[in-house]
Amino acid sequence: MSQVTMYTENLPNIPWQEKPTDCPGPVWRYSENPIIRRNPLPGVARIFNSAVIPYQGEFIGVFRGEQINGVPQLYLGYSKDAIHWTYEKEKIAFVNEKGESYMPRYAYDPRLIKVEDTYYIIWCTDFYGAALGLAKTNDFKTFIRLENPFIPFNRNGVMFPRKINGNFVLLSRPSDSGHTPFGDVFVSESPDLVYWGKHRHVMTRGYNQWWQSLKIGGGAAPIETSEGWLLFYHGVIGTCNGYVYSMGAAILDIDNPSIVKYRSGNFILTPEMDYEEKGFVANVVFPCAALTDAASGKIAIYYGAADSYVGLAFTTVDEIVTYIIENHVANGDDNTIGIL
Repeated sequence: MSQVTMYTENLPNIPWQEKPTDCPGPVWRYSENPIIRRNPLPGVARIFNSAVIPYQGEFIGVFRGEQINGVPQLYLGYSKDAIHWTYEKEKIAFVNEKGESYMPRYAYDPRLIKVEDTYYIIWCTDFYGAALGLAKTNDFKTFIRLENPFIPFNRNGVMFPRKINGNFVLLSRPSDSGHTPFGDVFVSESPDLVYWGKHRHVMTRGYNQWWQSLKIGGGAAPIETSEGWLLFYHGVIGTCNGYVYSMGAAILDIDNPSIVKYRSGNFILTPEMDYEEKGFVANVVFPCAALTDAASGKIAIYYGAADSYVGLAFTTVDEIVTYIIENHVANGDDNTIGIL
């Protein structure tokens, strides 16, 4: 029985593997990683940085597919066990509210979140520069693309799985026209997914934690727990040999998620395996989705590895929350409401 409660659905068929006895950290990898390898379907060289969600007793996913022309687009996939996947051969066909084709020039790093009875996809798109794209579906057959939430430049849009104080809530990382040198996470609210405001600062890139010193960004949709919103995110360091992406974890205030209650000063997963260190972009662990089983406290985390593969990792809500609290380090004004 978990000491920390997750306010999520029970998921008895969550993918799972027990923790190895020699694992020193709070998160452990699936022994059969990577679960998605190169050339997964015709015309797509690599799938990575992808989103997974339970659907009708099985699982459905929205995947970043790097086409063989190098342009990323989003593809739909299906699975009975959330490990072995089949994919639709054609990229997702987005339409506008009138049913007319409304395709992005490119689309990558999707998140897939259910809010009430609707599923939302948030991704990075082109809007005269990197910006957030947004679409909704009720049946995974028709995908209605909505207005882009923000002007460029912005990445790593992550929606909360329920409204807070009556509003939709979205994490993002504003940036500039370079490779996101402005590296903090912000939160915004909207009553209707059209007008966004109440922008608040959430988390500062790490001060003395070098693994997240360059930039950070939201990962999987926040998980509602009795301790607050559990957030898996990525942190980046710039080294003499390029960027290194690692996974971190924090707990946000349940009523005002601009306030960080606890944040681990240590990474919880960093590139160590061959499929994380070697690939199209070396040294990347990039979380995008998490499955949860409230009854058991199990959490399965999906992450992109080296911009070439999809990896799967596990933890429990008790273990990860305890680790975050025990290794909490305050960064800047993380514990404020984020207004200057």
